[in-house]
Amino acid sequence: MKESKIKFLATTQVLTDTGYSGLANIHANSKLPKKKSKKHPLTKEDKLENKRLSSQRVLNENVIGMLKRFKIITDKYRNRRKRY
Repeated sequence: MKESKIKFLATTQVLTDTGYSGLANIHANSKLPKKKSKKHPLTKEDKLENKRLSSQRVLNENVIGMLKRFKIITDKYRNRRKRY
């Protein structure tokens, strides 16, 4: 995320997975799911919040999966511009 130099407005809410654990230091309006550990298991409220976040993110994840499946992003368009 730091290398991509993507900037978000302060009012934009960013929903991410646990891979972006340092994003909260960069962007204050970001929501990450809580992680559990051996000594600190998740409470019921934390599990419900994680479920809410994942249900909001699932639509975007499905669209990204479809784009990857059909190779829309990775392949070059080789026809004429008129047909694009």
